[in-house]
Amino acid sequence: MNRARLIFHLDMNSFFASVEIAHDPTLKGKPVAIAGNPEERRGIIVTSSYEARAKGVKTTMPIWQAKKLCPTLLILRPNGDRYRAASKALFDILFTYTPLVEQVSIDEGYLDLTSYLKEIHPMLLAVNIQKRILEELKLPCSIGISPNKFLAKMASDMKKPNGITILRKRDIENKLWPLPIEEMHGIGKRTVEKWRKLGLSMIGDLAKADKELLMRKFGERGLVLQERANGHDGRPVNPHAYSVYKSIGHSSTLRSDTKNRQMIRATFDDLAKRVHLRLRKKEMFAKGVQITIRYHDWKMITRSRKLVNPIQSPDDLMREANILFEKAWNGEAVRLLGISTYDLLEKKYAYKQLDLFTYQEDIKQEEIDKTMNELRERFGEDIVRKGWKKQEEE
Repeated sequence: MNRARLIFHLDMNSFFASVEIAHDPTLKGKPVAIAGNPEERRGIIVTSSYEARAKGVKTTMPIWQAKKLCPTLLILRPNGDRYRAASKALFDILFTYTPLVEQVSIDEGYLDLTSYLKEIHPMLLAVNIQKRILEELKLPCSIGISPNKFLAKMASDMKKPNGITILRKRDIENKLWPLPIEEMHGIGKRTVEKWRKLGLSMIGDLAKADKELLMRKFGERGLVLQERANGHDGRPVNPHAYSVYKSIGHSSTLRSDTKNRQMIRATFDDLAKRVHLRLRKKEMFAKGVQITIRYHDWKMITRSRKLVNPIQSPDDLMREANILFEKAWNGEAVRLLGISTYDLLEKKYAYKQLDLFTYQEDIKQEEIDKTMNELRERFGEDIVRKGWKKQEEE
């Protein structure tokens, strides 16, 4: 039997910048951005205050470009300890309302507040939570109120900053369906054109699309997204979900013990691709890589490496794995190899310290990675192969 649910999605507004403003009130009302190496005009914008955004400053924009748009922009270095402390204080507050709190990221979470349905109007409850966070932490947030997680997420994005939005199932035809497809949670930026080419440019188009077409073009994921577009989402709020992604990795037992470098490299190449796919699916990047080597005599060792810049691409994972392997391998026959990633962070927080003279190459490489991923998704993993591997198979 279906029962009414009350789900909130709470999203902090310009979290890193807001934490800095709360720490230093003299910054209030000024254009503020968080980025690396501000003195050298290197790095990219991680996040910015709404005053900066009004001047055109955007996340992932190179600092020099942001400064050009907003000469008075105040750029601060990221302070991870400060942000983690603010996040802990935020979720400590949320857990006083319900044990059913699902942390999605450092500044975002769902709350199942169904138990309050007969006690207080949802809007009054949201106002209470929003006001308490502002008074105790000096931090602004937006809250979406709905009967499920998807609609709550969509609702919280509708009014920022300091917004509270109720999105009921009966509202979706008027409030949700007219939105462009790229604004739907779950639709990746790199697939927007694919949806548009099928004539699905609005969320309403997806809601009413032919199921066979969706299955053929997007598989089961297409049908799930259609369900969401129609307001259906039965996922529970899971208090343990956030801790699941502390690390992502894969290992593989070789068909036979080997010292063959080409076989070892091919195994690492396969593992790097598999780890990359899982990271990309979860929209996570890694600041740490670890390899596992199990030798023919079952002796096992691990070696890890912390990185300056977060990575996700198979080439980057392969490179780091090879560096670790070359330092660790004792020359004996190998039985099992593994690559795992740790110190994970969400894509939107995975800022890179870009050099002023090389950022264009980095952007170009990102476009190449996107194209290769699209080819793999459409035609399978083997459609794009490195030259040495292709030669090996011929």
